[in-house]
Order: sequence, then C-alpha cells, then structure tokens
Amino acid sequence: MSRPMKKRKICSLPESTRFGPLDLGGGQREPVKMTVDGYEAIRLIDLEGMTQEECARRMNVARTTVQGIYIRARRQLAESLVNGRELLIEGGKYRLCNGFEETCGPSCHRRRRRHRGGRGLRGSGD
Repeated sequence: MSRPMKKRKICSLPESTRFGPLDLGGGQREPVKMTVDGYEAIRLIDLEGMTQEECARRMNVARTTVQGIYIRARRQLAESLVNGRELLIEGGKYRLCNGFEETCGPSCHRRRRRHRGGRGLRGSGD
C-alpha cells in the first residue's frame, strides 16, 4: 500500500483563478487546469526566485515532489500560452499556512497580511 499524499503548505491562494486569451472565438476548447500547489511552486521559484530546495522547505515536502509539481505546472502554463487555452487554477492537496509557521518567510502573503492587520483570509483547500 502506498503512503498517503502529504498536503503541500501554501502561503496564499491566487487572487485570480482564470486566465486566458482575450480573442476567444465561439469554439472554446477545454481549459488547462493547474492545481493550487502548482501555482505556489511557480510563485516561489519563478517569481520569488527560490531554488527547488528552498521551495520544498517552504511547502513542507521533498525536493523531488516540488520538482514534479513545478514541471507539471510549467507544462500547463506553456500549454495555455502556446495553444491559446484558458488556464484555471483550482484543487490539489494543500493546506494554507497560518502565517506563524517556522518555515514562513518574508514572501509569505499571510504573514504580510497579519503584520498589516489584514483580515478576510480565505479558508483551506480541503
């Protein structure tokens, strides 16, 4: 029996979950779906400039797990851009951090909101 999948820790849900070409015709194709943990891997590695090792620590998973998530997310992003398909970000096995965790750093959106007195944080990904 295989080991149960560990939920990936993410620091923020995306502000927007739908992206796509503005010139969609009448014959829309099936959208490309990216998981929330794929979005987080793209955010941490490509936007925040982390290594896969740093990203793995932040998401509380193995580096090889992050590598797989990241490769899938990049492929989905490329599929959407190159083939003009809508991209939806939804689902996946994840949990939102509480902003107090040891592995949370300056790029943690929940921590930044907490320090600014922000409210209205979204629920978990169960």
